[in-house]
Amino acid sequence: MSSKGYRNLCLAVGVTATVALAGCSNYVKRTDFDAAITKLQSTDQSLQQQINSLQQDMQSHFAKYDTQITAMQGRIQVDNVAHFAFNRATLQDQDKAKLDTFAKVMKQHHSNAVVTVEGFADPAGASGYNHRLGLRRADAVRNYLVKQDGMAASHVRAVSYGEARNRQVKPGATRASGEANRRASLVIDYAGDATAS
Repeated sequence: MSSKGYRNLCLAVGVTATVALAGCSNYVKRTDFDAAITKLQSTDQSLQQQINSLQQDMQSHFAKYDTQITAMQGRIQVDNVAHFAFNRATLQDQDKAKLDTFAKVMKQHHSNAVVTVEGFADPAGASGYNHRLGLRRADAVRNYLVKQDGMAASHVRAVSYGEARNRQVKPGATRASGEANRRASLVIDYAGDATAS
């Protein structure tokens, strides 16, 4: 065998050994894998318990209002917290009590939760305008929760769905019959750790 062939053979053997050893260094022991899975399951159960606790808190505090509370994939949606007059983004007095209740529960029991305020519009007007109007409505609710009720600004976000057809309560309804579409909802994206009251 020529010296060049011998060097190539040695190089090939060296590369093969390196690849084999590298593969072994990435091997996970079964006990480590089982421990990681157990930890993930425990975390998942803990998060689910927090979500269930928060949902019960919300349902008991919002029983007196016409508000729907839904748990969905680790999140909780509190619908019908605010409705708006046609082409307006001003909070109505009757909705402020609901927002006060929501903020009180969150501050007392889940002060580090992350909340998204979703704003909506009825389908009257241009789509772009309705998207901006939905955001103004979401901002009105967010600002109220932060300024009036003292929720942490970094934990409350605002988004707009405008006139999104698949999110309309009464599809196509506008003006007097479309109030259900002109609304804001709250979504608790992350319940956080339960806080002692």
